[in-house]
Amino acid sequence: MLELHQFRHSAFCLKVRMVLQAKGLSFRTVEVTPGLGQVAVFRLSGQRQVPVLVDGDLVLADSSAIARHLERREASPALIPAEQRAAAQMHLLEDWADTTLAAAARSALVQAAALDPELRVALLPDDLPDPLRSVMGALPGGWVSNVSELVNQNERAELLASLEQLALSVQTNPWLVGESMSLADLAVAAQLSLIRFPSSSGSALAGRGVPGLSDHPKLQPLFQWRDQLELKLMERTLEEV
Repeated sequence: MLELHQFRHSAFCLKVRMVLQAKGLSFRTVEVTPGLGQVAVFRLSGQRQVPVLVDGDLVLADSSAIARHLERREASPALIPAEQRAAAQMHLLEDWADTTLAAAARSALVQAAALDPELRVALLPDDLPDPLRSVMGALPGGWVSNVSELVNQNERAELLASLEQLALSVQTNPWLVGESMSLADLAVAAQLSLIRFPSSSGSALAGRGVPGLSDHPKLQPLFQWRDQLELKLMERTLEEV
């Protein structure tokens, strides 16, 4: 069986899980603890980042490389359009999601977690000892202003503008490229999890996110689109069981 080494709340690991679900492939997850757990990942793959997918004797890192391996491994349903122009658009959107959107969403989440002790604790690894959880939840407020400065206001405005355009797009077509699901949809949907966590994140996080974005009226169609996409993938997984 395929084995995915991951951080549960990593958007890139979510992207890989969504690809696996879209392909109807059975897999098991191995939760990696930041720090010591990454030593095992390094021994396995030669680097410390996740996701890492083990497929028999093959070990793959990087969400895009894993997605393309799975596309070759399981041709149906195709997540890369056959038509050249559509494929190019898909690659551009996937790259934007994995770089620009990922960086902006991560910065916004860092600020939100700095201001919200409950969110900060909910993001911690499940196996972290309770005393450390208590320490993280009770960090003094002095560091909050420093962390908040990491988020550039121009970056936040650009992120909002981009998300508003995506929200308009998904109201006219359920797919970002062409007439079927592609890696562009999965890459964007995965990064949106950092702005408002989906139900798959668990009860402590589901529906929470970045104030000013997760609750922005113009972005609600986009989060609804993401939730519907996740539901489609879960239904597809159940059909394969």
